Amino acid sequence: MRAHSLALAAALAFGVALPAAAQDVAAGQKVFNQCRACHSIDAGGRNGVGPNLHGVIGRKAASVEGFRYSAAMKAKGEEGLTWTEEQLHPYLRNPKEVVPGTNMAYPGLKNEQQLNDLIAYLKSQS
Repeated sequence: MRAHSLALAAALAFGVALPAAAQDVAAGQKVFNQCRACHSIDAGGRNGVGPNLHGVIGRKAASVEGFRYSAAMKAKGEEGLTWTEEQLHPYLRNPKEVVPGTNMAYPGLKNEQQLNDLIAYLKSQS
């Protein structure tokens, strides 16, 4: 009986934890509307104030042809920074902390769920 109670407690604990980490692509698309003032995400889309983000997941930092990156972002790219989900998370939370000297004016996305959703959307466009 005790083992059953422990298993139930563990299942409930994990069941509660999983939705908090879930990613919602549709919600992420709505969050991306905050990014549209500077970024496009369409395949073959133009660069704006920021680079086109289509295919950003798995892409080397500062590698979009024709976009003028800050020296700081170019240096990160030369150091081998590649935009994975794990790398984007802290950058989108606080760009200037991750890449001091970046030209990205956005202060960062603090809401964890919105951040996860945005990354899911970016991944769906990669």
